[in-house]
Amino acid sequence: MTIIDRYIGIIWLRLLLLCLGGFVGIYLVIDLIENIPRFIRAGGAPGDMVQYFLWKFPEMISRTATFSILMATLLTLGTLSRDSEIIALRSCGVSLIRISVPMLVLGFIASLLLLVNAEIVLPHSYGQTEHIIRVKIKKEKDRATFRRNNIWFRSGDQILQARLFEPKTATLSGVVVWTIDRAMNPVSRIDAESAVYGQGRWQLNATSMRNFLTPAGYAPQRADHMPLALNLKIEDLQILDNDADNMSIRTLHEYAENLQKGGYQAYRYLTLMHTKIASPFAALVMVLLGIPFALRNSRSGSIALGIGASIGIGFLFFVVNAVLLSYGRSDVLPPVMAAWGANGMFTVGGVWLALKVKG
Repeated sequence: MTIIDRYIGIIWLRLLLLCLGGFVGIYLVIDLIENIPRFIRAGGAPGDMVQYFLWKFPEMISRTATFSILMATLLTLGTLSRDSEIIALRSCGVSLIRISVPMLVLGFIASLLLLVNAEIVLPHSYGQTEHIIRVKIKKEKDRATFRRNNIWFRSGDQILQARLFEPKTATLSGVVVWTIDRAMNPVSRIDAESAVYGQGRWQLNATSMRNFLTPAGYAPQRADHMPLALNLKIEDLQILDNDADNMSIRTLHEYAENLQKGGYQAYRYLTLMHTKIASPFAALVMVLLGIPFALRNSRSGSIALGIGASIGIGFLFFVVNAVLLSYGRSDVLPPVMAAWGANGMFTVGGVWLALKVKG
């Protein structure tokens, strides 16, 4: 690493920390305004609220990092241009590509760190924030839980286990319902292919029931349909669908496979899985796009121009990416194309701009 690399890299990192700190601060203030009154009404303790917002930081960083990296790239080159340092470097025989190398390397490292954050840190931090809200602040007890495609729910003397939940059809698959006594001994067991929620209640389909209190050898009693009186609201299970945005790549892959094996469409979750991989690398795309854009306007070197360009490019990327992802979730586009489409389009745009830059 040369002195020039270290110099440009330090400027980029300083501006990145400044931009990231600013955007995370704005995100935090909005979150505070939105959630603090709700937590106070629920009787949450100040310590629990502090823990909640501390565990929320990985999500804040994940949501603001790409835009911060774009702005840091534009501001770095804008600062170098304003002080005529790019002209000085080029007069010494340093090419524009060589000037860009430190930012591209740092952008790639940032993408890898964001990928690690999305796969390892974010699912754990999201689980912690959900636990703090449900258990510590709202004082809730019974609630469906999601662990490796298994849903468990207990209500009174009944325990339900389901292999997976399909939100669009409000259907649980691979259902087992246990009835227990006060000593936690099993009283009966119901196996069902599925459970469908409708008209305010659950109905089991293709059931087989065993009563362990009868001395008849636990012979199963079969029925095509059976009503189930269970205090499980469909809203609780729909939370699982919302949780998909914060699942790891491996968990999403397993969940999508189980849906497909059960005969359900899994394009929403496949799109989310590929998005988990593609989104971190949007940071590198922003560096690749920001460098030629800034160099095309190198004579102005205006910080205001850099900020304005960042907002415009970032907003355009957000709109294009959101449209493509909606097509992927609706099975209009293949999941891979929907997840990587925006990265590909803006990479091509960055390369095209780079070819137009003289030097």
